[in-house]
Amino acid sequence: MIETFITSFKLQNTYRTNSIIYSLKQLPIIKKILPNSLYQNRGLKIFANIISILMEIINIFIGKIIYIAAMIFMALSWYKTNHADTFIHLFTFLTFAGGVLNTYMLNPTKDKYYAIILMNIDARKYGLSNYYYQLIKVIIGFLPFTILFGMMVGVPLWIQIAIPFFVVAIKLMVMNYMIYKFKKTNKATSENLPTKIVWSFVCVCLLLAYGLPAINVVINQTIFLCVFIIAIILGLYSLVKIHNFKDYRKMYKKVLTESNVYIQERNTGTQVLKDASLKQIELDKNYTSNKSGFAYFHDLFVKRHSKILTKAVKKQSVIILAIFVAMIIGITVNSDFKSKTNEILMVYLPYFVFIMYCINRSSSVTQAMFMNCDHSMLTYRIYRTPKVILGIFKERLKTLITINLLPALLIGGGLALLLYLSGGTDNLLNYAILFVSIIAMSIFFSVHYLVMYYLLQPYNVSTEMKSSIYTIVQGLTYIVCWYMIQIRLPIFSFGIATIVFCVAYCLISLFLAYKYAPKTFKLRV
Repeated sequence: MIETFITSFKLQNTYRTNSIIYSLKQLPIIKKILPNSLYQNRGLKIFANIISILMEIINIFIGKIIYIAAMIFMALSWYKTNHADTFIHLFTFLTFAGGVLNTYMLNPTKDKYYAIILMNIDARKYGLSNYYYQLIKVIIGFLPFTILFGMMVGVPLWIQIAIPFFVVAIKLMVMNYMIYKFKKTNKATSENLPTKIVWSFVCVCLLLAYGLPAINVVINQTIFLCVFIIAIILGLYSLVKIHNFKDYRKMYKKVLTESNVYIQERNTGTQVLKDASLKQIELDKNYTSNKSGFAYFHDLFVKRHSKILTKAVKKQSVIILAIFVAMIIGITVNSDFKSKTNEILMVYLPYFVFIMYCINRSSSVTQAMFMNCDHSMLTYRIYRTPKVILGIFKERLKTLITINLLPALLIGGGLALLLYLSGGTDNLLNYAILFVSIIAMSIFFSVHYLVMYYLLQPYNVSTEMKSSIYTIVQGLTYIVCWYMIQIRLPIFSFGIATIVFCVAYCLISLFLAYKYAPKTFKLRV
């Protein structure tokens, strides 16, 4: 099994190294300097290997510290409950949610496909060795930060050390259940395609995690000890069952082929994705439009693809509405929670930059536009003319803003209402600024992603991401939004600055799109 793991690690590292070299070749200035024989350059390969290993090391820790800081540590300030017990409470329920969303074993990655399907490596040895490696990374990645943040809020040392092992135990239990389910039904589902039951369970866990402390109910250390002991016992039992399972090849074939993620011929990738989305496309011949030209073409596209474009937004809106209802109930029954909510709302507006970034659907919608329209239409010369590109761009911008507006209206209105019900503010302009700034953020991300799509069009005909610059801009967007979480500013000053920035950015971006999109909006090779 160790030899198999070494082989798989080399395979993953080779794939990542080649991806790094390919990304360097996509950068505008560098690609003219670097030769076509780049992949044969030993020095550059060594450099890329070093970067690959550093990325692996960073990957072990970076996600864990962000997770604990954003999802747990920063949330402690919302509650009047004991911070040590609240830390344990949040981590427990979030671990339950994360256990069903991230199994590691059923995550369909390219290295799994290459190794098991194409190279015919022993699926059991490959799957188990990599699974154990992922679990070890969980322990190593979490341990320093559970100790660090745990010490800051007074969590006992034994719990700080126990928490990473608790996370592993829950993941083992979930994976054991998935194997049991596979034996019974002969069905294995990619973790990238969670079912409605899984999402419902996650929502319940989130509600219990963040809702119970609002009414002064948290898991104490004694309860956690009982849950931890049960989890460790069941985790060890699950580990034995997972290790003794024999049909890994059969299970992986189900995940890597039926999940519509990995394909055997490159050109079938688009077809597989299109087949998956066809079920949601409404091809009713009665669909018509009273518009003309580009607007007519786009209007029919939106009507026929309304499920793909709006399904997630409708779910988001229901969840947002439920959260605000729960918050209103909380501030009604708990005076401490009421005063804390008012205090938070007055200075936490920058935090909502990250929230609006997370819920904005523009990236997914532009991908759907490419997959279901542009990847075919861009092969026609007429579709690449400036008049057509700018005409469609204008219509799509209206649609994108409209799609993202519903959750933005609910959040903006909900925050203004919460501010009023939790004690209000002396400056009445704060209500309007709070509402308008959220709408401005929503419009900003709609414009940002559509302009990115048109200026950096990142996909090839197989809907594969082929633009390093697009990926870099996405990363920078995330970093800036994440940084906003750390900022505390009054509603008035930050809200005004946000509105002005969003308007200016949108105007500049739209100017660039209208000037350069006819040259940049094309299929990548």
